[in-house]
Amino acid sequence: MQSQPSRPPSPPSPGLPAADPARSGVQLRYRDAMGVAHSLTLSDVTERDALRRAAEQGWAVLSISALIESGQEASLRGERFPLLLFSQQLLALLESGLTLTEAITTLLAKEKSPSTRSVQQRITERLAQGENFSDVLARLPDAFPPVYIATVRASERTGDLPQALGRYIAYQQQFDEIRKKLISAAIYPAMLLVVGGFVTLFLLGYVVPRFSAVYESAGRTVPWLSSLLLGVGSTIRNHWLIAAAALLSAVGGIAVVAFSPTLRRGLLERFLRLPWLAGRVSEFRLGRFYRALSLLLASGIPLAQAMGMVSGLLGPREQRALQDARRDVEEGHTLSHAFVAHGLATPVAEQLIRVGERSGQLSAMLERTARFHDDDFSRWVDWASRLLEPVLMVAIGGIIGTVVVLLYVPIFELAGSLQ
Repeated sequence: MQSQPSRPPSPPSPGLPAADPARSGVQLRYRDAMGVAHSLTLSDVTERDALRRAAEQGWAVLSISALIESGQEASLRGERFPLLLFSQQLLALLESGLTLTEAITTLLAKEKSPSTRSVQQRITERLAQGENFSDVLARLPDAFPPVYIATVRASERTGDLPQALGRYIAYQQQFDEIRKKLISAAIYPAMLLVVGGFVTLFLLGYVVPRFSAVYESAGRTVPWLSSLLLGVGSTIRNHWLIAAAALLSAVGGIAVVAFSPTLRRGLLERFLRLPWLAGRVSEFRLGRFYRALSLLLASGIPLAQAMGMVSGLLGPREQRALQDARRDVEEGHTLSHAFVAHGLATPVAEQLIRVGERSGQLSAMLERTARFHDDDFSRWVDWASRLLEPVLMVAIGGIIGTVVVLLYVPIFELAGSLQ
């Protein structure tokens, strides 16, 4: 059970450098000489300074993580930073023998996008001032996610930045492959819905009103379903301004949702809670979580710290479970035990993680677990798209066919009476 320090932390030791704007805060978890766990936030210090302070106080460090402070610089406004492309090009230049500063200066010289140039310019300037690459990236949270920053920070301790960049590129490419599959699977159903909607609107707004005028002039009674359809057409014809305003309002509402991250995220979360989707979404998130955790462990990040850094990849319920699992790991339990106890391990993940713990290859087993879930999710997406396309075609065809049949039923009855 954790407790907070009963007294404020000791003042900085005389040997610590003075705080300056380039330093970022850290969250330090440690055990004191009595074995009691504490959590301490230190501002304006680097991880190295925090570790030095802990050693001077005789603390046993459990985990240490960088904080994102409100004073950090914003990187992009309205445009995403091409992180994958930046990493690939940076890796190619580093492997060619250029230093980090030379490589980023070269990327800056060839860049045409103003927003991307702004980010690279800030990186170049701060590297020239002697800051660590990871500290510079931590100041640009809009462009560089915490997983990326942690990977770079760990590589600075071992001096294998190219290898760390290669691991992150592989991690991001595998995720992008799944995302492209989802997008491609959604394109055809979306086109079916758009085309079917426009055809239905054309029938209701143009064809039906003309049939309605013909039947009214004939003075014959029509079946009640056909009468209902003709009434809709007549209403659209007589109040076309209101109908046009309603259509524009619907299109505007869709546009607002599409361009508002908050509304889009809320709508997506409600959609993903549907019973036939919730299980698959949970497995997909767990797969991403396993892969990110594998990346951080391969980079040398301690397990408990890595678990806290990738919690954002999970849903709210899984995040609460992850906090409990992280506490179990800090208390000495194995990762497989913590995951199983708090519902964060699928049957496949449970077995593979235990194999990784026995063999000392936990990172590789987590990556293999993520790959297994990604393959299973890809097969499900293929199956769902093949099932959804004919279902949509039947539904749209049924709607359009019903409108056409109801239009022609009075004509069929008139022909029958003449015979």
